[in-house]
Amino acid sequence: MTYELLVAVPRPFRTLLTYSAKSLIAPGSRVLVPLGNTQTIGIVISSSQSTKSQQDEPALPLTYVIKHISRLIDHEPLLDKHLIDFLSWSSSYYHHPPGEVIFAALPTHLKGERQLPQPVYWTAIPHDAAEKKLQRAQRQQEMYHWLVVVDKPVTPADIHQQFGQGWQGYLKGLSDKGLAKTCDPAPLNKNDVAADTDLLRLTDEQTTCLQQCTDWSFEEKPQPILLHGVTGSGKTEIYLRLIKLIIQQEKQVLVLVPEIGLTPQLQQRFRQFFPHQNIVSMHSGLNDTERLDSWMQARNQQADIIIGTRSSVFIPCPRLGLIVIDEEHDLSFKQQEGFRYHGRDLAIKRAHMLTIPVIMGSATPAMESLHNADQGRYHYIRLNKRPGKARQPTMLVQDTRGYHLKSGLSEQTLQALRNTLERNEQAMVFINRRGFAPVLMCPACGWQAQCPDCSSNMTFHTRGSRLICHHCGTDRLADSHCPDCRGQQLTTQGQGTERIELMLQQHFRDTDVLRIDRDSTSRKGELQRHLDIVHTTERLILVGTQMLAKGHDFPNLTLVIILDIDQALMSAEYHALERFGQLLTQVAGRAGRSNKSGQVILQTTQPGHPVLLTLLQQGYHPFARQILEERQRWQYPPFGYQALIRASAKDMDAALDTLTSIRSIMQEQSPDITLMGPIPAPMEKRAGKYRAQLLIQAANRQTRYNSLKHLTLQEKNILNKRGVRWSIDIDPVELS
Repeated sequence: MTYELLVAVPRPFRTLLTYSAKSLIAPGSRVLVPLGNTQTIGIVISSSQSTKSQQDEPALPLTYVIKHISRLIDHEPLLDKHLIDFLSWSSSYYHHPPGEVIFAALPTHLKGERQLPQPVYWTAIPHDAAEKKLQRAQRQQEMYHWLVVVDKPVTPADIHQQFGQGWQGYLKGLSDKGLAKTCDPAPLNKNDVAADTDLLRLTDEQTTCLQQCTDWSFEEKPQPILLHGVTGSGKTEIYLRLIKLIIQQEKQVLVLVPEIGLTPQLQQRFRQFFPHQNIVSMHSGLNDTERLDSWMQARNQQADIIIGTRSSVFIPCPRLGLIVIDEEHDLSFKQQEGFRYHGRDLAIKRAHMLTIPVIMGSATPAMESLHNADQGRYHYIRLNKRPGKARQPTMLVQDTRGYHLKSGLSEQTLQALRNTLERNEQAMVFINRRGFAPVLMCPACGWQAQCPDCSSNMTFHTRGSRLICHHCGTDRLADSHCPDCRGQQLTTQGQGTERIELMLQQHFRDTDVLRIDRDSTSRKGELQRHLDIVHTTERLILVGTQMLAKGHDFPNLTLVIILDIDQALMSAEYHALERFGQLLTQVAGRAGRSNKSGQVILQTTQPGHPVLLTLLQQGYHPFARQILEERQRWQYPPFGYQALIRASAKDMDAALDTLTSIRSIMQEQSPDITLMGPIPAPMEKRAGKYRAQLLIQAANRQTRYNSLKHLTLQEKNILNKRGVRWSIDIDPVELS
């Protein structure tokens, strides 16, 4: 008896491949299969008994012979039925090859032939002579004391979280000395969920919000919940108490956050609130072994709470009972390369498939989320106040036209900084541009340092006197003279975080100036070290990018200065105003989060911009309504449904020709869609490739799906010149 298998392989094939096997293989298992002249790993999607024997069938041409699998790798499936169905739906919705989607959901160590590892837990071995054995090994002594105090089995990920690099050596030393051993995981006490000492008293508004969210969560068919709370209103406290109710039912909880920078501090708060639960994290800052360990704990139901970034939406959680999406509006939830999924949207779909609640929190909800709430597809609730004596900061708009600025800062702004520091309080200067200056130029002939591979200037960085392209990463030593006219006096224009940091250090010599951006926190652990400095230093000036805008709580920060917003206000890209409003609101929300009053200074040359005035005078909700009304006039999302087809090639004509061919195919079969383009992308050249795009707009998802499905079925008929690559981006968040 033979069985037919449908197998997904990590190749850009639009369909599954058929293989045969001598026994029934459970879906979700890895198999080694022949593919052309090589072998590859595949995941079995379905398995069924062959309905016809080979004796009944005439001989098929060699190219149609169904090949046998080479061997089965797994003794138990990696993925359960729910995950297979969820990943298959994701592949279909985003029109992305199923094999690439499914393998994107696996840890790196499981994309090959490595067997599923057995979970490992460690505990201390009590010993009277422990101090004597460890007197010359300080780090081993610290680890031993920590294991004793924890008094429960811990995972390698827990140990790494506590001790960082080198933990394996310290642990081996303890094991060799007979002071640590592997053990079985301890049963968790589900009834003793939260630490009574860490329960903050909720305000009346928070109590009402929690009760409403609880009622909605335990409906027979729960709808998504949109929690719209102003910055500092205590959304996390609502999450924690809702999670407590779910864990008491012995279910797992998945918490999605947009940035790796939010994971450690959120995890610390969760560990304080849930000292008896096993909490694991999943993000890009972990190495492959650590990611596998967290993945296995979630899969084996040993992790109660999983906190992670967008790819965590694919993690196996057999008893998943709730999904929390923090900062649901954030652009980081959208994958911009390869499989271009949106983590928030897939989380909502996964919750729907499992019939479990999903709660999304934000001070600045996405337009799509607000529209879904308006349409009754989401429950909607607001938190309008900060708890205690904390109040929303006051906003001051500075018209900088005609004023002399020192590295982008006005004298009025510098005086506000002085006043803040005299009160021993903290201030933040926000500019969403890293480096020293965005332009290095020759004042004699006008030459500018441009990236050879992109349609953009290179940014000047003072460290090492480097020119770096922030789009493709090209990095070279800065020119010492003009390569065009041989002029010796090169100058910089504009400012970034480095320039502002240097100016403030010179201006406020008795005050620490701390820069937080991707450059200063690139090394592992640096972001947490910088945040620790903020929390332990009373008088401080922070300089940073949007890394500082998301979720951070700095109690002594009372002044926020926002620079260089004019570009967003004048942008032709229709997403730009939404991003501007969200970023401005989030950054401003860092000020005055404790009992001290906060102030926000906004420097701009466009103080009368109508959208800016609405945001500042009426708040985010009326601002969002104004944007939604404008989008409805043009039938832009969320009132219409878009897809962006991108093409890249070594010359622009080849990319445009491919998109022209795609447009012809879609026009023939899909008269109900609107096609805009093809045109060159706003950034025509990036990383050595010329880029063009074709925007598709439809009145509903089904029309868009049908037209793109037809296109993928006609893929062989597309006039695709050699070297042209094209991709489909469903629900694009950036038209660039």
